[in-house]
Amino acid sequence: MRGFLAIARHEVFVLLISPATYVAGFLFLLMMWLVYWLILKDLPSEDLPASSFFQLFWLPVLFMVPLLTMRTLAEERRMGTLESTLTTPTTPLAIVFGKFSGAYLVFLAFWVLALGYPILTALQVPEGSANFSFAGGSQLTGGVLFVAVSGAMYIAAGIFASSLTRSQFVAAMLCFAILFIVILGEQLLFTYSGTQIVVADRWQPILDYFRTFRHLEDFSRGIVDTRPFVLYFSSAIVMLGIAVVVVERKATR
Repeated sequence: MRGFLAIARHEVFVLLISPATYVAGFLFLLMMWLVYWLILKDLPSEDLPASSFFQLFWLPVLFMVPLLTMRTLAEERRMGTLESTLTTPTTPLAIVFGKFSGAYLVFLAFWVLALGYPILTALQVPEGSANFSFAGGSQLTGGVLFVAVSGAMYIAAGIFASSLTRSQFVAAMLCFAILFIVILGEQLLFTYSGTQIVVADRWQPILDYFRTFRHLEDFSRGIVDTRPFVLYFSSAIVMLGIAVVVVERKATR
């Protein structure tokens, strides 16, 4: 446990002094501000502002997560510090989950900063936010919960990708590819393919179980289902488990 906490603290510290973190944070906050500004601009005709705010969550995630996770294990393998760490009592499990926890905390911190936009609006223009459902309520809470739950799997995918290579660039590209397929693969297939895909009724609930944007829609409407929790957390555990195995194999070489 002590090794896990030490790794997690060190990972947070390294991310806080990394230029890539600040580049990711700046681009993320800028993008979310533009989304929020567009929501305010079209507010009179917008039924679910919170849903619109989180609808483009995938865009910053696609570049933010690779930037946060690309160096976690890849850089240590390249510099040889991973092997030296493995000679200490720290276990591969503590290393992988410690790095995951550090990156995940920074990921959540970025979203907390983005939530300052609607909060500041509610504080500065309280009379204008009386009918503004995004300033509070189940929609905002559901959207935040979705980001937190799905973010665990996305960060785990980045840690997994970083464990497979010594190159930060390769790790970032691999993470991007995984996230693109997981988040947008089904959406592009069923929405933009231009073909009519017929799915048997008995298979539709199974496909819906993996649809990211269906989960987002439900969460943003305040409908919280336990199945997405199982999907995202189990997927995160599987990918982190594979990363642990990869690190263990490096330790035995």
